[in-house]
Amino acid sequence: MDTPAAPAEEFRSPVLPIRVFILNDHKMVRQGLGDLLEHVGFDIVGESGSAVEAIRLVHILQPDIAVLDDRLPDGTGIEVCRELRSTAPEVGCLILTSLDEQHAVRAAVLAGASGYVLKRIGDHDALINCIRSTVAGIPPIGPGIRERVAESLYATASAPWLRAMTGTERNVLALMARGKTNRQIGQEMALPDAAVTACVSSVLQKLGFRRRSQLIPVPIPRAWELLH
Repeated sequence: MDTPAAPAEEFRSPVLPIRVFILNDHKMVRQGLGDLLEHVGFDIVGESGSAVEAIRLVHILQPDIAVLDDRLPDGTGIEVCRELRSTAPEVGCLILTSLDEQHAVRAAVLAGASGYVLKRIGDHDALINCIRSTVAGIPPIGPGIRERVAESLYATASAPWLRAMTGTERNVLALMARGKTNRQIGQEMALPDAAVTACVSSVLQKLGFRRRSQLIPVPIPRAWELLH
């Protein structure tokens, strides 16, 4: 006698945990974030305190999402995100920042990130919800917000950040604001990869998005002050 077929539910693959990579130059903060995310069921597949190392590791580890600190000694989370969008577009990116809301949105849009999370004491849910919605294909920052941010960057030709830029940098900024990756910018402007990368870094610096080493030293925050 034939054995009855098992219910379809028995053949369903278990839901795999969301794989997360953490980029932050403070080891205690990385540990705190990792503990928090693992506690709610995420799988921390890797971490780094270096922009260059993070790009290499993300390609190897292939996480679902990377949580990127906005300021690092050897770069910015914005630059890392832009590189990953060109070379690992399947990885979602969130910018973790201490900037105010207006600048945080601008940073995420210029990075091409799915969204951003503000560093606020005790605000765990924002990060957790942003990760889940991004992996589910519902990015926290929608097209409407991106368009408004792009328009605001060019609201006036006398804006100090525009007056400080070269013609090439203005063109690169316009393409960044439209969501173009570094690779796409290079193709559209006939620039080599290294030139695009250097120009993007210069644009970000003139917009005020600087590396940590370029900032006035401040006390390193304790992990629990950011996470609890």
